[in-house]
Amino acid sequence: MGVLNATPDSFANTGAVATAANGLEMIARGADILDVGGESTRPGAAAVAPAEEQARVVPLIRALAGRGAAISVDTRHASTMAAALAAGASMINDISGLSFDPEAAALVAARGCRVVLMHMRGTPQTMQGLATYDDVAEEVKAALAARIEAAVRAGVRLENIVIDPGIGFAKTAAHNVALLRGLRAFCGFGVPVLVGVSRKAFIGAIGGEPDPVRRVAGSVAAAMFALEQGASMLRVHDVYETVQAVRVWTTLREGLK
Repeated sequence: MGVLNATPDSFANTGAVATAANGLEMIARGADILDVGGESTRPGAAAVAPAEEQARVVPLIRALAGRGAAISVDTRHASTMAAALAAGASMINDISGLSFDPEAAALVAARGCRVVLMHMRGTPQTMQGLATYDDVAEEVKAALAARIEAAVRAGVRLENIVIDPGIGFAKTAAHNVALLRGLRAFCGFGVPVLVGVSRKAFIGAIGGEPDPVRRVAGSVAAAMFALEQGASMLRVHDVYETVQAVRVWTTLREGLK
């Protein structure tokens, strides 16, 4: 899953707003799906009104879907979900796990699309002050179980659900490491597990790199570890490097065919 940020304040894209050409390049380099977002969710990021969010993402989604790209929309707003699906998106990636907008779950159920339920606490403005756990893996697992149950109760089919432990969202570096090391516990839900570690602050903290753009090697290392622990999908900025690593990792595990 290639990250395509149509926002000027993403932590990882140095202020460059993504274009359709960027997305097509990611597809050419091996991305299976593009995750288009119009609201930065980095710690402390300001909220974006749904109308502004849609102005950012809908033209991009329409252009890319028209070229045959598979599109996920990264949003917590039901109106943006609806607009994105109408423009050609086929997946919703909601950092709130369908809990932020009361209309979101019913919309996803009605449209029959795939949905990523991510774990977080609070909002991007408040989440880092809520990073307190007795057992982070067990508490995140329980919270995701509740979100799965709520989604299914709203009519979302289990086979359409993907879960994401929310690396970096209301978690410290130590919490992120613990979640990745305990990732196999999340595979017991019987749904795919998406992991997004790309360029995040804990990679910089461990690897000693303050510049997100220079965290490629650490991001790939963490991504490969996540696959080893059972992740099914990776959300990444550096598609070419990650795809190359996945191909080598897979071949070493399974042999040449």
